[in-house]
Amino acid sequence: MNTEQLLRYVGEVWDQSIVPTLCEYIRIPNKSAHFDKEWEKHGHMDAAAELMRQWCEANALPGMKTEIVRLPGRTPLLFIDVPATGDAGSSNDCVLMYGHMDKQPEFTGWNEGLGPWTPVIRNGRLYGRGGADDGYAVFGSLLALKALAEQKIPHARCVILIEGSEESGSPDLPAYIDALAARIGEPSLVVCLDAECGNYDQFWCTTSLRGNLTGTLRVDVLREGVHSGMASGIAASSMRIARNVLERVEDAATGRIKLDALHTKTPEDRVQQAKAAAAALGAEVYRKLPLVDGMQPMDKDPAELLLNSTWRPTLSVTGVDGIPSLPNAGNVLRPYTAFKLSFRLPPGVDPERASLAVKETLEQDPPYGAKVTFEPDPAAEGWNAPSTAPWLASAMSAASKNFFGRDAMYMGVGGTIPFMGMLSAKFPKTQFLVTGVLGPQSNAHGPNEFLEIETGKKVTACVAQVVAEHHRRA
Repeated sequence: MNTEQLLRYVGEVWDQSIVPTLCEYIRIPNKSAHFDKEWEKHGHMDAAAELMRQWCEANALPGMKTEIVRLPGRTPLLFIDVPATGDAGSSNDCVLMYGHMDKQPEFTGWNEGLGPWTPVIRNGRLYGRGGADDGYAVFGSLLALKALAEQKIPHARCVILIEGSEESGSPDLPAYIDALAARIGEPSLVVCLDAECGNYDQFWCTTSLRGNLTGTLRVDVLREGVHSGMASGIAASSMRIARNVLERVEDAATGRIKLDALHTKTPEDRVQQAKAAAAALGAEVYRKLPLVDGMQPMDKDPAELLLNSTWRPTLSVTGVDGIPSLPNAGNVLRPYTAFKLSFRLPPGVDPERASLAVKETLEQDPPYGAKVTFEPDPAAEGWNAPSTAPWLASAMSAASKNFFGRDAMYMGVGGTIPFMGMLSAKFPKTQFLVTGVLGPQSNAHGPNEFLEIETGKKVTACVAQVVAEHHRRA
């Protein structure tokens, strides 16, 4: 492999073809089904799938098959089958390359001149919703294979799956995996381009993902709102009761989750990887966040912060109902308060057991006999990668040195990619390369999301080298 030639080729295709297509993709408001209940009527998901299909067909490799698969009532899935080159080996073996086309909603707080559906390039960064999470995945995956073909470097059969429901917890994906099982085969390597990178200076491999348990906590105290001067002191505030029951599950002073059902023991190798990542990143572990002036991280040790965000449960309140906006806040004791709760669960925690523990704890013995309910959503399990095979560790290290000039790094990620757990259960011998371009300040799901274009190029080149080494591993 001529690595200079490969990176030059990848860079040219990114600049001339991928970036312009990603700009078109960013303009499509294809919010995930959880956020757009009428996604099918609006047609944005179909538009995104068609945009990707057209690009892939225009950049097709010999013998490649591209298809938008649609199961009734489910978001579309882009299925691409690329034949093996060179010594094909087992026809059932493949490299499975994964990404998603659906997006998070707009969110607020975008800087002047930026917006969720407006692609803007500034200082080598492509701003807009979904470019980094995860529109680039299909283009980067196919380009990695084209870069090998450009140098006549062989690779195994590759299957590229781009789903349309990841941001909703991948509810549609299991049905597609079952329906396409015979066409997929048995992957010996999974490449996922939907993860974080600790910095933009190295190739990062994700070793674990947290699960996610969401649900709505609602506290009702009155049938309707009442003048606060007349009612307060007689009827308890729904807000105070909500605070009271939340304290049962989370220590308000430290953020520690109190329920044993949400905890697990952190494997020693993951502790050591967190320490190594912390040594490489230092204060960037928390400086990557847009903290307000004077705000301090929850711990002074970067390694502890990494473990907090990858192997320990946390609670975030992501939504609220029953509370008027400030201009509409009258002197009223409100009838109810509702919070959307989002628990991140460490790998190894049973999400159903965790859901039951949260529900029982919040609802039992409600203060003053108030009506307290917790309605959980379907929960997603966390994932811990299998031990990395020597060939893969060597390939990632070499690729990182070739294209980033530094060794590869490993760390857990606090987010959730349900597909990884599904595949680990179905193919327990599979190796995983879970990586991505979501580095410091890239802000997926929030305002000012961006893709660092040069990092996208280097990650694509690294994937190409790993896929080539996968073919040579025997």
